[in-house]
Amino acid sequence: MEIDASLVKTLREKTGVGIMECKTALRESEGDLEEAVKILRKKGLSAAARKASRKTTEGYVGSYIHAGGRIGVLVELNCETDFVARTPEFQELLKDIAMQVAATQPRFVSRQEVTPQVITQEREIFKAQVIRSGKPEHIADKIVDGKLDKFFSETCLLEQPHVRDPSITVKQLLANFMARVGENVQIRRFVRYGVGEGQADGQPQADGESQA
Repeated sequence: MEIDASLVKTLREKTGVGIMECKTALRESEGDLEEAVKILRKKGLSAAARKASRKTTEGYVGSYIHAGGRIGVLVELNCETDFVARTPEFQELLKDIAMQVAATQPRFVSRQEVTPQVITQEREIFKAQVIRSGKPEHIADKIVDGKLDKFFSETCLLEQPHVRDPSITVKQLLANFMARVGENVQIRRFVRYGVGEGQADGQPQADGESQA
């Protein structure tokens, strides 16, 4: 059965599973997207969930310097074993994530890290914007929810589109890597520095720091 590429892309976005696995699941489900999701869950996503609960006490802190030394990033990427941490694939993933941070300036690792105070503040701002635009009150909350989701996708590293492959998020990038190596891999924290950015009263500050 020939599988439409758009279906493969949609399934990949939903699950974070690799292309070949998505194609196989779609063939087994005869093109039924929801059934394909169930098939992947039975085969691999439950295993991925178990991996995500395992401790990650190994890893590396990687760095990336960009734009003539004007932007610098440190990222701590954790895994389960030193064996995986020392592989070229792990080091490449670490560099890739550091480049993502340099390019997109996230504020948090995940949406779970965003404080209730920040969420409340953003909701109030979005609500005021919607009301000023003249939208009916009864649909304002739905619009605000959409704006908040966009806020998370812009400011939370795991929810950002991957800069090298915007068809997947950074979270899906990690999930694909975890499926290949069979270990839990997590972004612990990052810090981004920009020359001249974040200064107040002549005191230099970090451009952005986040810890999961």
